Amino acid sequence: MTPAINAAKKAKVSFQIHEYAHDPAAPSYGLEAADALGQSPLRVFKTLLVALNGDGRRLAVAVVPVSGLLDLKAVAAALGCKKVTMAEAPDAERTSGYVLGGISPLGQKKRLPTVLDSSALTFPSIYTSAGRRGLEIEMAATDLIALTGAVTAPIGRD
Repeated sequence: MTPAINAAKKAKVSFQIHEYAHDPAAPSYGLEAADALGQSPLRVFKTLLVALNGDGRRLAVAVVPVSGLLDLKAVAAALGCKKVTMAEAPDAERTSGYVLGGISPLGQKKRLPTVLDSSALTFPSIYTSAGRRGLEIEMAATDLIALTGAVTAPIGRD
């Protein structure tokens, strides 16, 4: 079990685990997951870490569909700060406790401010990483919000 799965179990929310054979040569972890699971890339979400005010010391989590990109200005506005930049990979891994391509919004080493793209609320359930490459957790967006303390905002863009 990963910390993400353990967090969902502990909270007693309804969830499903989906495993697939990860291809290390895949150009996009998220699109690979959507394809392997036969799901729309709009319903499979990636977890990205951003540095608040661009200083790299304070991080936050942004969760957006794998089909698009993260709108940094929208995330900054949702978090109430001037700007955000993408966190450096080593900082993201160290802070979350997960490797890139397997970062889950659940069960991170340290609870960070989290913003979930509001499109997640249009689906009965969404998929996010369960804490390692090739493993996804499916749950209602409302449960993910409750477990992470997330706010929702339109932070994704095509």
